[in-house]
Amino acid sequence: MNLHELSAREIVDLIQEEDREVFRAMKRSRHLVARLIQAAEPGFLAGGRLVYVGAGTSGRLGVLDASEAPPTFCVEPGRIIGLIAGGDSALRKSSEGKEDDPRGAWEELAGLGLDQRDTVIAIAAGGTTPYARGALEFCKTQLAEGGRPVTGMIVCANAAPSEHADHFIVLKTGPEVLTGSTRMKAGTATKMTLNTISTTLMVRSGRVYQNLMVDVKATNDKLRDRAARIIATLTGLDRPACFELLEASGGVVKTAVVMHARGVDRAAAEALLRAADGRLGKVLDGPR
Repeated sequence: MNLHELSAREIVDLIQEEDREVFRAMKRSRHLVARLIQAAEPGFLAGGRLVYVGAGTSGRLGVLDASEAPPTFCVEPGRIIGLIAGGDSALRKSSEGKEDDPRGAWEELAGLGLDQRDTVIAIAAGGTTPYARGALEFCKTQLAEGGRPVTGMIVCANAAPSEHADHFIVLKTGPEVLTGSTRMKAGTATKMTLNTISTTLMVRSGRVYQNLMVDVKATNDKLRDRAARIIATLTGLDRPACFELLEASGGVVKTAVVMHARGVDRAAAEALLRAADGRLGKVLDGPR
């Protein structure tokens, strides 16, 4: 209650002490997060999509997670989608009024042509946002029964579960240092949970080998360097040879590694990967 009287150091100490609750909340909810991922996995592996829906900070975090997937995992555009109340302009300028419309996301959701392979996750720190809850209502009442996606909801308060959520995850982070500012502990816990969901799905879909981002898209110098280091780790080649192999592979790490490991050209390496559903482990560890 005396936050306004504290020194900078005291405020920092207080915020960091409270942030410990984020990790406790994550640990308490891990079984619920795992169940949601397990339900989403079969559809995602069959070509389905992961769709986040939220308003304000929750919406921005969903859009952020969706935007980071293509360069990190070379996932096709549109496989992970973030919808935010107010549209893209709300990423920079708050449009809180848009979150009060329970049908605010319906038009965009209808345009996606959702089916049973997809997963829609509503994000609402307080658990009551009509825009987020309404998105799940659309999925369960406006789509044919055989074509309804898996639905989930992530909240950070003791809110009433949505009757339209197959999976309801509560991240009990507790009161914020700055009362009601859910961009703090709640936002951090939400970001960590979305990281966990998307990364686990990427691992399970074969976009990771060992703990390496073998599907990273080498679109700039930093990512080319990362790609070369991954190739070096898996092949033992020196740096110049890795860049040469990366170039010969068309900038694709998996292809480069298979070319070296199997002693084949790019076309043959690509064929081996297609036959293995893109899973590098199947090619490297399988029969030769």
